[in-house]
Amino acid sequence: QVWWEQVNESGIKPLKEFARKLRPYLHGITASASYPLNTCTLEGINNKIKLIKRMGYGYRDTDYFFLKIKAAFPGKPR
Repeated sequence: QVWWEQVNESGIKPLKEFARKLRPYLHGITASASYPLNTCTLEGINNKIKLIKRMGYGYRDTDYFFLKIKAAFPGKPR
């Protein structure tokens, strides 16, 4: 917020234009800096699920398929 005020007070037109264009993306930019997640982790999980799906082609029930996915990603113990 302080940065926006400094930009407006600066009177530099290109900087003000940049700040105006940046405003709609501010939430995503700050979230990206706050949370160190990226798509490569999600891509890896998706790829592993697809591999389980290919290996288990012909499973009769979906319950077994989901058990295999849960076994591949045990997560944190409760």
